[in-house]
Amino acid sequence: MATPYPPLHIGIIMDGNGRWATKRGLPRTEGHRQGLEAAKRIVAACSDRGVSYLSLYTFSTENWKRTTEEVGFLMGLIKTHLAAELDFYRRNRIKLIHSGNRSGLPADILREIDKTVSDTSAFPGMVVNLAINYGGRDELLRAIGRLGSAKEAARGSLTEKDIASVLDHPEMPDPDLIIRTGGETRLSNFLLWQSAYSELYFTDRLWPDFDEEALDKALADFRSRDRRFGGL
Repeated sequence: MATPYPPLHIGIIMDGNGRWATKRGLPRTEGHRQGLEAAKRIVAACSDRGVSYLSLYTFSTENWKRTTEEVGFLMGLIKTHLAAELDFYRRNRIKLIHSGNRSGLPADILREIDKTVSDTSAFPGMVVNLAINYGGRDELLRAIGRLGSAKEAARGSLTEKDIASVLDHPEMPDPDLIIRTGGETRLSNFLLWQSAYSELYFTDRLWPDFDEEALDKALADFRSRDRRFGGL
C-alpha cells in the first residue's frame, strides 16, 4: 500500500557542490555558493509543500579534513548566510535550530548560530535543522555522555527512549525521508540513530542543480513506498 501522506521530516545530504563547479571549470567555492542558493530554494519549497521539519547536512565532522582554505570559506559562508538571511526566515516564519558538536566550532560562528536560533525561536512555521559540525557517531557519543551518572544506578536497564531523550533534538520526529544528491548511495554519518526506518532516496543530480521539480520527484517516490516498519 502506498504512503498517502507527505513526509513530516525530511533530511537532505547536500552532495556535489565541488563536482558541480569542477565540471564548469569554476573554483569549488563557487559550487558552495550555488549550493547555498539551492538550499534556500528547497527550504522554501519544502515549507510550501507542508513539510514540518527539514534537516540539512551543512558541515560534517569529517569536513574538517578538507583544505584550510575550503574549510575557512565554508565557515565564512555559513556565518554570512545566517547574518544576511534572517529576513528570509522571518518572511517564511521558519524556525532554525542547530545540531552538532558546539565545542569544535569557532566562537564567531557559534554567536551567529545562537543569534539566529534565538531570533527565530517563536516562529510557528517549518523547523529547519542545520547540522553544522555534525556526525551521527559523534552525536551518539555526546548523548551517552549526557546519560552518564543519571543511569549509573540503573545499569542494564538502558532503553531506546533513554538514548533518544538525550540526542541533540529529542523533540524532533525521526526523518521519514532522507534524500542524497550527487550520485553517492550512503548515509555518510548523517542521523544514524534517527534514520533506522527512514526511506532513502538517491539521485545523480548534483546539489546546486536540485530544484523544485527534483524535490517533487523525490516526494512522489516517497508516496509510492509501502512503509511497514517491520510489520506486515
